[in-house]
Amino acid sequence: MKPQVRRRLSALMGYALLLFIPLSLVLRFLVKAQPGWVFFTSIVAIAALADWLRRATEELAERAGSTIGGLLNVSFGNTAELVLALFVLRQAQIRVVQAQITGSIIGTTLLFLGISALVGGVGRSRQTFNQANAGLLSTLLFLVVVAILLPAVFDLTQRAVAPRANISFIDEHLSLGVSIVLLVLYAANLVYTLVTHRDLFAGEAPHGEASWSLARALLVMGAGTGLIALEAELASTALEPTSEQLGLSPVFMGIVVLALVGTASDLFAAVVFARQNNMDIVFSMCIGSAIQIALVVAPVLVLASWVIGHPMNLVFGSPLDLFAIASAAFIVRSVTGDGETTWFEGLLLIGVYLLFALAYYFERPA
Repeated sequence: MKPQVRRRLSALMGYALLLFIPLSLVLRFLVKAQPGWVFFTSIVAIAALADWLRRATEELAERAGSTIGGLLNVSFGNTAELVLALFVLRQAQIRVVQAQITGSIIGTTLLFLGISALVGGVGRSRQTFNQANAGLLSTLLFLVVVAILLPAVFDLTQRAVAPRANISFIDEHLSLGVSIVLLVLYAANLVYTLVTHRDLFAGEAPHGEASWSLARALLVMGAGTGLIALEAELASTALEPTSEQLGLSPVFMGIVVLALVGTASDLFAAVVFARQNNMDIVFSMCIGSAIQIALVVAPVLVLASWVIGHPMNLVFGSPLDLFAIASAAFIVRSVTGDGETTWFEGLLLIGVYLLFALAYYFERPA
């Protein structure tokens, strides 16, 4: 398919999916439909709005130059997911928010990267990428994942050696401290990638000319964020009754549905780049998104939870979360070790993700 035709079809689909915004509002406030229909339409609307937000950010980035543009891309890349998680957190669904963080990390590193490698590898014996850049990203992912797992290990240790201590109080304050450290590391990562060593990352993103006016890009960003908040309110309210109606746990919904809705547009973009044999961008998008979840989204949610009045810590409620996050980081580290991917490696990544999804499907709360 020619690039012009593909872009035209993508634009038409983007406009068509926006129809789910009024549809969700009609179902919720006029028709008083079942929560499942409201949840489904609002989730699709959030995915569509996330794509428009991504396009607006890219347009602003083209006008702002490489440094500011890179800052915009990495700062607003997970806006939809963060807003959705905040509204779920406001419903006191802390376990679901933790599941959403876990699902985002394993979804982008296993599912998205796996689908991209599978689609890009069809018809090719192998695809190569810059091993140094991908290795740096995987190392950073591994380190921040260790930081995220630390509170859970601390909690387990303290409950064994000091069972009478107020562990929950300590967990909350430790999580606050870890969150602040992670945000500082994120700021340092921005300085490293956008200022002091930007020549190493200059070839990771394609550059072109902005096709939108500055006013249009700002308007889309502002309106898109507001509409995402509105749809997130609908989705978070309908989450629990929808899970009961479908016979699924809210945690499974958080792992599989909520975790992927905000980054669905990144999957389509990654697949396109994979078919163009540009795996450097694919790795940057997939691993970079997981890093941003760990370095930004999770710490911001911990800090915001105190403001909302539902304090959340980073002690994940299930050992399965810890195993899933650690496994994703280890697998990514292994995949980047040889500087090449094949379609079969992509299939293996997808298979591992499906195994985790299956485990969460059968998981039952204590």
